[in-house]
Amino acid sequence: MPLASREERLPAAAAVVAERARAAECRFDANDPAAVFRAKAEARLPGRRGPQKRPTKVAVTLRYSREVLEYFKATGEGWQTRMDEALREYVERHRTA
Repeated sequence: MPLASREERLPAAAAVVAERARAAECRFDANDPAAVFRAKAEARLPGRRGPQKRPTKVAVTLRYSREVLEYFKATGEGWQTRMDEALREYVERHRTA
């Protein structure tokens, strides 16, 4: 089954936010439209991470050979992390003392 697009997930996420707004442990007044708007803006969509407190990685654009990319992608979810680990191992082995 293909993953749902962001537009397809949005109504479900909005429903979750609305349900939380009605919940007793809600942090804001559900009757205040401005507060509801802020809460919806703060809510994350399912499967989306929030901002990192201290970014540990740097976003770059790279070109890899097709074979390398296909190999790592074929290992499934988390392939980018495994690629990062393989590069870290290489750096550790080849770092000059």
